[in-house]
Amino acid sequence: MQFQQLQYFVAVAETRHFTRAAELVHVAQPSLSQQIKALERELGADLFQRARGNITLTDAGEALLPLARRILADTETARYEVQELVQLRSGRVRLGATPSLCTGLLPDVLRAFHDRYPGIRLMIEEGGSHDLVRELARGALDLALVVLPLPTPSPALTTVELLREDLVVVSSPEAPPPGHGRRAVRIADLEGERLVMFRHGYDLRELTVAACRAEGFEPDFAVEGGEMDAVLGFVRAGLGMAVVPRMVAARSERGLRVTPLVRPGLHRVIALAHRSDVAPPRAARELQRMLLER
Repeated sequence: MQFQQLQYFVAVAETRHFTRAAELVHVAQPSLSQQIKALERELGADLFQRARGNITLTDAGEALLPLARRILADTETARYEVQELVQLRSGRVRLGATPSLCTGLLPDVLRAFHDRYPGIRLMIEEGGSHDLVRELARGALDLALVVLPLPTPSPALTTVELLREDLVVVSSPEAPPPGHGRRAVRIADLEGERLVMFRHGYDLRELTVAACRAEGFEPDFAVEGGEMDAVLGFVRAGLGMAVVPRMVAARSERGLRVTPLVRPGLHRVIALAHRSDVAPPRAARELQRMLLER
């Protein structure tokens, strides 16, 4: 099995077309077809069902595809690792993070990292913890900031707790305050209040809804389905209240009333995750060190 054959296989699997796949990898179509057939002979199984105008993966092809993508991603990571200079003057870091962490935690750390290593490209992907874990597993990210516990525990990932962050209630200063104006409120005080809620799959949504149900009530949504910036904008407009991380509230407090929760309140655990079977590239390890020492 050759690396080039896996490249051709993934190209055909993604385009479902031999000619377009050949154009994508800059090779003649007959040569690509020959290499695919050689790979199939090596594996002892057909990878594609070939019908005029309709190329589909066989069961063997479906099984090989995620493995081939991982091998190609690991090879690309190895290439960047070797190309990096000792002084970290070049390279890249592929970092995943939830939108709230991109707003609250990352700006200061990334600025410090960029100031120290201006030649390192920072590639940031926003997503929920579930999506980021999947991207880590397939080799598309070097590091990810995720919320613990993971939606699906994975022995293939190593996680290191980074911080525990308190959650607070934000509301419009022009709207009635939560808890009748008390300096700190309980989750129970949100019963009957209109809430601005994040989209499904968003860690803060599950955490808030679970906390409300633990107090014996279902939250009342005024608006739902937004990301962090949209939720804060809806709160500023007076559509309802929201439960958000303290760091996000501190950075976005203009036009917002911030009310803490009575202890023990709510908090979330942020962890730094990477694949257990592959060491992150050197530049990623340096960013990891700065995050852990922040």
